[in-house]
Amino acid sequence: MKLQVKFSLYNAITKIAIILVLGAIILFSLDRLAYNQFDNRLIKKKNKIIKHLNDDEIDSLLNKQQSFTDYNILKEEFIVLTDIPDNQKDSTAKVFTEKREIEGDIEVYRILNYKFSYHTNWYNLEIGETMTALQSIKNSIRFYMLIVLVAALLITLVTDFTFSNFLLKPFYLIIDKKINLVDDPSHYNYQNIPTTTNDFKILDNSINSLMRKINTLFALEKQFIANVSHELLTPISILSTRFENMLNTPGIPVEHENKIYASLKTLNRLKVIINSLLLISKVENNQYLKTEEISLKREIDDIYEDLEDRIVDKNISYSANLSKDFHFTGNKALIHTLLINIINNAIKYNVVGGSITITDKTEAEKYILSISDTGSGMSMALVENAFDRFKRGNTEENGFGLGLAIVQSIARFHKIEVDIKSEEHKGTTISLFF
Repeated sequence: MKLQVKFSLYNAITKIAIILVLGAIILFSLDRLAYNQFDNRLIKKKNKIIKHLNDDEIDSLLNKQQSFTDYNILKEEFIVLTDIPDNQKDSTAKVFTEKREIEGDIEVYRILNYKFSYHTNWYNLEIGETMTALQSIKNSIRFYMLIVLVAALLITLVTDFTFSNFLLKPFYLIIDKKINLVDDPSHYNYQNIPTTTNDFKILDNSINSLMRKINTLFALEKQFIANVSHELLTPISILSTRFENMLNTPGIPVEHENKIYASLKTLNRLKVIINSLLLISKVENNQYLKTEEISLKREIDDIYEDLEDRIVDKNISYSANLSKDFHFTGNKALIHTLLINIINNAIKYNVVGGSITITDKTEAEKYILSISDTGSGMSMALVENAFDRFKRGNTEENGFGLGLAIVQSIARFHKIEVDIKSEEHKGTTISLFF
């Protein structure tokens, strides 16, 4: 999981927790808020009635009776105005909850009681609303509270994600440009990535320092390879020439001749190992050019001509059914080496009378070349270590365990993916993804 996503998830979880706590607090205090809202509404109604009160209105309300009662058709509200004795004291508005019976129906009302003086006469005003109205207020508060909480959560999530993306952008640039996109230390760009975060500056400088050390070691390795090529291969060539001259000496004993043949064979094996290791090192050090136009079909046809005798000797059925002639730019000699190593293994580890099948297909905008055989196959453990140097799947066959290591190095050099599927005693399929 990316660091940016973790930051966003952490912020989202903490904010959700905070919002849930705040929501719980609001819900617990919702009754108080609703009652306050309800009472304020009753007080506003009382003030409105008192403000517009006049003699004619009082006379019309009381209609020369001691009290006046009015309620709406649903009996959700009522107003009671009563003439009371004049010896009252000033009274503030009182709000309480009480059951009232109106036309035989008993309802629970929230009632505002207010005693007031008008032109030396005292009156008692009662304004009531049913508690169903209070529930409506609660539902309204819950609804708007939910909208506000959800909106706040979405806004904070978007802003957190945007800010973390802005904050971590230099970090991802450092990872991509200084690590992921670096193939050759000698072409490494030491320019610092612009950032105002000190931690990222330290990371950038540390990677630059590390790459300088790697570049130094890389140059030493190249020099070492050049020295090995000269210091080892030259003596081997000299020894081979001397042994060959000794074989041409007249009257040499048969025992000595056999020992010389064995020594020449050992020197040739050593030469092959050194050349293979040098090839891998040169490929991994990008010491080859990739400028040639390569036809896979033509390379496979050329390899078949080179290995046809070995295929016939083992009575192997060979089939190369390619649907297209795929072309790409690379190093022709290296691609030839890659393919010949794979096909050579398919012959070497195949059974007498077996088969080799080469097919191709295009999938997800990638060209896939597959080389299958019906040989001895490999176990899962061997498949996992197939590209390791000096690892051999079949110890009964001659070899040094460097073939697939060379294949892997050349494939990486050309940005080709290699996949191996194998089953013991059934065969192996090696797929190349171009």
